[in-house]
Amino acid sequence: MNSQYIFMLIGFLLASYSIVANDAIQTLGTFLSSNSKRPWWVLWLFACSVLLAVFFYGWSVNGGDVAYGRLEKFPLPENFSWIYVVPPLVLLFLTNWGIPVSTTFLILTVFAPGNLTSMLTKSLFGYVLAFITGILIYKFVTKGLENKFLNTPYKEPPIQWVALQWVSTAFLWSQWLIQDLANIFAYLPRNLDASMLFFSMFVMLLLHAVIFYRNGGAIQHLVTSKTNTQDIRSATIVDFIYGLILLFFKEWSKMPMSTTWVFIGLLAGREVAIVHNLQNREIKDAGKIIFSDALKAFVGLGVSIIIAFGLPVLEQMINK
Repeated sequence: MNSQYIFMLIGFLLASYSIVANDAIQTLGTFLSSNSKRPWWVLWLFACSVLLAVFFYGWSVNGGDVAYGRLEKFPLPENFSWIYVVPPLVLLFLTNWGIPVSTTFLILTVFAPGNLTSMLTKSLFGYVLAFITGILIYKFVTKGLENKFLNTPYKEPPIQWVALQWVSTAFLWSQWLIQDLANIFAYLPRNLDASMLFFSMFVMLLLHAVIFYRNGGAIQHLVTSKTNTQDIRSATIVDFIYGLILLFFKEWSKMPMSTTWVFIGLLAGREVAIVHNLQNREIKDAGKIIFSDALKAFVGLGVSIIIAFGLPVLEQMINK
């Protein structure tokens, strides 16, 4: 086994764990928080059944490409060196500190720095669209529902809400996977054979089990810090809106984008609308939370840029 293949496998393993712990938990965060009383393995089985369906479908209809064509402009490097292992390693540390960085910027930029502008433009548009959508929907469409949810926090939700949440979670989870599997499979051949497919699936299932057993880890605080996200009814609405936004961007283009920025934008718009509706908190308090989340995202972007453009220079200096 040559060194390039070893770096590919190490990069894949690190990316799988760190991206699941960062991005996937942001996507499944409301599902975990609102179903915290259920056994972790039940939630894991549900999420992994969707994962396997997306894997098999993408692999079968795209000629072995489980990234759904989102790596077309990110070719596998001819010289797969240690510099490609550094981004998921950095992501692992940032995730353990609870910083919601964009894995798209951090991982993919080092593979093709020239695509950074396109990814950044699409991601900024995603944040703005999600922020505005969150304000409009929670201000004018679901205002009465959210007030009802907040006034009945301990009421057992009807069975239809439980069913709706699991359906909305499956929809959102599938859309996220189609968007962000590229960040993980950038480390493997663009068209997987059956053996590599089953190996990668085993790795993903195992890592998801670890994350679900830990109930989401440090990133889960990003979700639970927002108003009423533990309520299964509120969580259902958040997941459905988030999934629809990701579906829109999936159909728009195959250029990868930061789903983290979309997620943060939606929660920010939702928080502003709820605070304005209830008037039980100062708007500046919500502003502090929004600013904090946005600052963390931009810190992650800065780290991504430094890594993407600095590592090749460092490698050249070392090899001289």
